[in-house]
Amino acid sequence: MKHIHILGICGTFMGSLAQLAVEQGYRVTGCDANVYPPMSTQLELAGIELIQGYALTQLDLVPDVFIIGNAMTRGNPLVEAILDRGLPYTSGPQWLSENVLQGKWVLAVAGTHGKTTTSSMLAWVLEYAGMSPGYLIGGVPTNFSTSARLGETPFFVIEADEYDSAFFDKRSKFVHYHPRTLIINNLEFDHADIFHDLKAIQTQFHHLIRTVPNNGLIVRPEVHQAIDQVIDAGIWTPLTTFSPQGGSAWTAELIKEDGSQFSVFYQKQEQAIIRWSQLGKHNVANALATIAAAKHVGVVPEIAAEALNHFAGVKRRMECLYNDKGVSVYDDFAHHPTAISTTLDGLRAKVGDEKIVVLIEPRSNTMRMGVHTVALPRAFDAADHVLWYNSADLQWDIASVIEHAGVSSSVCESIDAIVCQIEALVAFASSREPVHIVIMSNGGFGGVHSLLIKRLKKNSAKTLRS
Repeated sequence: MKHIHILGICGTFMGSLAQLAVEQGYRVTGCDANVYPPMSTQLELAGIELIQGYALTQLDLVPDVFIIGNAMTRGNPLVEAILDRGLPYTSGPQWLSENVLQGKWVLAVAGTHGKTTTSSMLAWVLEYAGMSPGYLIGGVPTNFSTSARLGETPFFVIEADEYDSAFFDKRSKFVHYHPRTLIINNLEFDHADIFHDLKAIQTQFHHLIRTVPNNGLIVRPEVHQAIDQVIDAGIWTPLTTFSPQGGSAWTAELIKEDGSQFSVFYQKQEQAIIRWSQLGKHNVANALATIAAAKHVGVVPEIAAEALNHFAGVKRRMECLYNDKGVSVYDDFAHHPTAISTTLDGLRAKVGDEKIVVLIEPRSNTMRMGVHTVALPRAFDAADHVLWYNSADLQWDIASVIEHAGVSSSVCESIDAIVCQIEALVAFASSREPVHIVIMSNGGFGGVHSLLIKRLKKNSAKTLRS
């Protein structure tokens, strides 16, 4: 039995890769700086031995190869020992390409926003159509029990991330995947910790386009200047376009303004009607891209739409964690002004004039660096009040930024302060009208989700007793 040892195993991508390797029959061990649930639980259930930290005793495991995650840097003691001793190592994307994706029909979903949701939709559509695809998704699709599996057919859906592969391979992960069907949802500047500007990201996207064969398909939005510029650099593959507004090969006509019901058109001919639990025009666009990609592998639009009617969403993408007595709490993996804006617009279209309160932790590397401070204040225009968490590692002044916000805003220095403020807002507002609390962060946000819900339940129980 071949043995791999993964450095940085508890990251979403590496943890999913580890599960695929176990499914293939490998012995898998791994280490990370922080080994904790839920990923640690998922890995342990798969029979994977986890080690806290990077002690050199791990060299005694003598794996066939070390797989080094992109969070690992030079100076890490285990990395340095692997290099000094000339031991075999590779990146996660490279290992995946050589050991899982060879011979597969890869359907890749790339873009700044919507990758996790759209790849989850696509995997579910193929599953619903009886195609039993493999997949690797950077989140937990509610329609499946795991974030990755090998599948039983050549079809493999992958969330194609533009982040770099490893400290020794600065190409984007997706360059290794060689898709036959490629969705590019959108393209904006992000990941300022590794990319100097949008042009640097566009270069990586063109590397990706170069790998798509001429009998493949690229699915892209009809109007998107940054993607146009990538395409103009050269393309060798047929294109199809989508746009919720019309004018594309794939379009939609909203039946409900919140995006929960719409008709799907291909070449101006109606194909199906979708009635689902998702919200927002961004998810309408995600659905159109999904249907177009699924058609490329033989799934007719009627079946794809039927599958999407049963799509249950993705954890941490506007996932409703609590709903009681007029108070709803949602968890959303927010990391970019555009994603924040479209998400809140979708919720506003659904709830009308009901109160929306947002808790935001600017946690991503790009957010912490202050790259989006110009766009951020207007990203919350659909909300009624925004509470900003001023974490210690933030490199910009929130107070000066929110002076330009179009909605009521306040800054909190601690998680307890956030919970207390929300509690007061809810006590005042929920007796008069429903309140929707949206917690936005790409991390754990100091456990504010569970603390807030615990306090809300406690207050609700007090109300009942009185």
